[in-house]
Amino acid sequence: MSRWDSHEFTAAAGTRVHAAALGPYDAPEVVCVHGLGCSYRYWLPFARALAPRTRTVAVDLPGFGRTPGPDQALDVRQLSLALADWLRATGRGPTALVANSIGCQIVVDLAVHAPELVGPVVLNGPTFDRGARSLLTQAARLLRDVPWERPSLAPPLITSYAECGARRALHTCLYALRDPVEDKLHRLRTPAVVARGTRDPIVPEAWARELTALLPQGRLVSVPGAGHAMNFSAPEALARITLDLLRGTGWGGTSGAAGTSP
Repeated sequence: MSRWDSHEFTAAAGTRVHAAALGPYDAPEVVCVHGLGCSYRYWLPFARALAPRTRTVAVDLPGFGRTPGPDQALDVRQLSLALADWLRATGRGPTALVANSIGCQIVVDLAVHAPELVGPVVLNGPTFDRGARSLLTQAARLLRDVPWERPSLAPPLITSYAECGARRALHTCLYALRDPVEDKLHRLRTPAVVARGTRDPIVPEAWARELTALLPQGRLVSVPGAGHAMNFSAPEALARITLDLLRGTGWGGTSGAAGTSP
């Protein structure tokens, strides 16, 4: 499997939301929520690692990937409302969710206003720790993460950042830096795993432990030698974490209703 096997385009959140899917239609479904400036593209290694045991659906939030967005960047709440609208429009929910980076903040915020849509959750590299909420600090950490990612991550990231544009990425980051995710974690009441690569400089171990302790049903899983984007650079490890969570909760999921194909 070298590519996604289908694409959905669904009228939701005031736009035409794109999502890519891979895996059997009758398998339990996992919805992936991307990080800053990213898109469905960098989820493909993870989707391949999960197939054929699950159907993986990677959604592009408004303004990212192949989903058009408004001129102004959306904040964390607006992005989570868009995610909720898409989940409802496609008949998904509650659904298992796997998020990366600021996608974790979006999923946690989703649990605040739409808990009925949230199934088991994997928070892969959740941002941002309270002691480092500045652009300079995060830029320095991002550079330190580069050696721990696969070089082949560069093409999908470059394409995705070109699609969203520097201005949208910057303003989205500023919104995320002002989002106190730790104040909302108690609202995420489904089983949740905080997944962290031991080489991830963006998510310090102390921060991962703090977040886990604040989750009503949380546990921490560390992946030796992995960096921040484990869905791309350590997809087999993240797939095992996800499958263990689904098995442990007896999660069957729902297949959801597909949007229109291109």
